[in-house]
Amino acid sequence: MSVRPVLETRNATPHLEGAGVHLHRAFGFQDPSELDPFLLFDDFRNEDPNQFEKGFPWHPHRGIETITYVLNGEVDHGDSLGNTGTLGAGDVQWMTAGSGILHQEMPRGNAKGQMHGFQLWANLPSSLKMTAPRYQDVEGKDIPEIIDDDGTRVKVIVGAFWGKSGPVDGIAADPQYLDIYVPPGVTKTLPVDTYRRAFAYVFEGAGQFVDASQPEGVLLEKEIAGREVHMRDMSGNRTLVRFGTGDSVTVQAGPEGVRFLLISGAPIQEPVAWHGPIVMNTQAELQQAFSDLRRGTFIQPV
Repeated sequence: MSVRPVLETRNATPHLEGAGVHLHRAFGFQDPSELDPFLLFDDFRNEDPNQFEKGFPWHPHRGIETITYVLNGEVDHGDSLGNTGTLGAGDVQWMTAGSGILHQEMPRGNAKGQMHGFQLWANLPSSLKMTAPRYQDVEGKDIPEIIDDDGTRVKVIVGAFWGKSGPVDGIAADPQYLDIYVPPGVTKTLPVDTYRRAFAYVFEGAGQFVDASQPEGVLLEKEIAGREVHMRDMSGNRTLVRFGTGDSVTVQAGPEGVRFLLISGAPIQEPVAWHGPIVMNTQAELQQAFSDLRRGTFIQPV
C-alpha cells in the first residue's frame, strides 16, 4: 500500500454565519480545486446557546449538496418543498440542492446547552446542477459501526468500508464519509481509493499521521514531517489534515486516543463560479440564479 503524503495541516478559523452562529471553518471560499469535489467544511461546536440558537434562517442553495452530521444537540430544518424535521445526536442529512431550494436550519443545545455538528458542501457536476432537489435524512441508529479487534471504531456514513456500506447513496461526488476513533497508542492503516481527494478533520484527542516518505507504520519524530495533530477538549483547536495521492493513510493515536472524520471524493474538475450558497460553472449561470431569486422563479415546479 502507498501511504498518502500529508500536504498540509491547518486549524479551523472562527467565523460568524447565519443570524449569528459562531463556528469554525476548516476550508471554504478559497481555491475550489484544492479539495475538489468539496467546497466548504464547517464545525459548529459551542456550549453557549446565545452563540448558535439564532441559527440559519431561510436561505437559498443551487448547484451543490450539503451534508449535515450532528454529534450533540438538535437541528430543526424546513424547506420550500414543505419538508420539515429534526436531526438529533448521531443523525445525518444529505441535501441535494440541485436546481434550487430555500431552507432553514435552527440548532438547539442538548440538556447541558451543548451543540456540536459539522456541515460539508460537495459540488455538483454541470450535468446535475439543475437536477431536482431531494433529501436523505438518516437516523444515527441506521449508520453501521465497525469495531476492529484493536478497538478502532468506524462509523460508515457514506460509501463502503471494511465490508459495510453507509445508508446515504446516489451522491454525485462518489464520496466516502467516515467517523473514526483509534484507541490510545494504536497505529492504524486505513484504505482510501487512489482516485479520490482526501482529508481528515481531527476533533478529539491527538494523533500523528505518517508521511509518505517513510515506510508504512514508521512515525516521524519531527513535528513538521510527522504532522502531529493535537486536539484537546470542546474548547481545543480543530485541525484539518489534507492528503496527497496514495491508497491509504496511517495514523497513530496519542495517549487519549484520536477521533476524526476521514472524507474523500472523486474530483469533478470543472470550472466553478461561486457566490455564497450558490455554485455554478459560469458567471452567466451565477447571474441567472440571482436573477431567478429576485424574480421569484428560483424554485422550479415539482
